[in-house]
Amino acid sequence: MTASRVRGVIRRSPRADRVYRAGVGVVGGATVALGVVLMPLPGPGTLISLGGLAILGTEFRGAAKVNVGAKRVVNRAVEIVRARRQRRSRQ
Repeated sequence: MTASRVRGVIRRSPRADRVYRAGVGVVGGATVALGVVLMPLPGPGTLISLGGLAILGTEFRGAAKVNVGAKRVVNRAVEIVRARRQRRSRQ
């Protein structure tokens, strides 16, 4: 059984759907919170937070929209860093 079929079965039952969405909310929220706590430390805190947003985005439209905006910001930052590295390597 594929994940989409399982999710369809869960959606048919309002109680199971609420429990599933609550579980996704708890796991995604905890992942975002862990990433925020780890941000000032060396390591992948930002990536962990983005992963948590992706988890939340599977069930919550607001989180999906925030995740799209966050990805845009990250991609722009990566472009800036690459451009700076290229300029430095040419000098």
